[in-house]
Amino acid sequence: MPLGAMGNSITVMLKQLIVPGAARQWWLALRLCALALIVVAVPACSFFGKEEVIPDDPADKLYNEGLYLLNKQRDFKKAAKRFEEVDRQHPYSEWARKALLMTAYANYEAKEYDESVSAARRYVTLHPGSADAAYAQFLIGSAYYERIPDVTRDQGQTEKAIAALEEVSRKYPDSEYAQSAKKKIEMARDQLAGKEMSIGREALEKKQYTGAINRFKVVVTQYQTTRHVEEALLRLTEAYMSLGVVNEAQTAAAVLGHNFPDSRWYQDAYRLVKSGGFEPAENKGSWISRAFAKIPSPFASKKNP
Repeated sequence: MPLGAMGNSITVMLKQLIVPGAARQWWLALRLCALALIVVAVPACSFFGKEEVIPDDPADKLYNEGLYLLNKQRDFKKAAKRFEEVDRQHPYSEWARKALLMTAYANYEAKEYDESVSAARRYVTLHPGSADAAYAQFLIGSAYYERIPDVTRDQGQTEKAIAALEEVSRKYPDSEYAQSAKKKIEMARDQLAGKEMSIGREALEKKQYTGAINRFKVVVTQYQTTRHVEEALLRLTEAYMSLGVVNEAQTAAAVLGHNFPDSRWYQDAYRLVKSGGFEPAENKGSWISRAFAKIPSPFASKKNP
């Protein structure tokens, strides 16, 4: 039916519904409603008659645009979005596989670490046998590593970083990222040791010697290759001397001197033991001695004269 005829028909119907004597504004309102229905019907017919489809961009075009934004513009967030489009528009393609890894990298550079971990994890899950799987796993560990807080705060991110980086060493020991992963693991472990030392020092200052010893023991037994182990041995000497457990204090000082003879911490430990009328002397049955016998310290270079 032509629009004009449809409008006249609706007008006639409305006139029949109008009660004689009704206010003029009601008539105008109803007529406007009728016109609105007619206007809405026009685009609706057009929509249902023909659906417009937006074609996808070629995968290589999207990928190269992402590379341009990444390398030339240094706009990492926009680059990540472009790589995501490759996966969205061309899933399961080879371009999508490459773009997924680039999404993880671009988000890492943008400091969007949650997004980087998510994309990298997805890559490792979907393509575990890929030559780039080692790098994706390394990105996961690196993203956690970048968020390691200072020693006064919770070290959950540090533990996650170590776990993810250890996966690189375990699953991809021959990859070019294995050595870098090991270095980051050592630095992350140093952070965990620092956390234990911070709590131990605080306990020592409060004269909570047993609690302090437990913290320093963790450093000596679990983080022996970190830079904190020397101070931990001194603090053990101090705590044990305060408790009157002289043989353990002597052992802590002796082990410190044997493994780190040039350490400034050893000089303090030596003076502390001497002030009580004793000499550093290692008790081979002590847990301190057994800890160092089990895991030889890489710092030991010469014996204490």
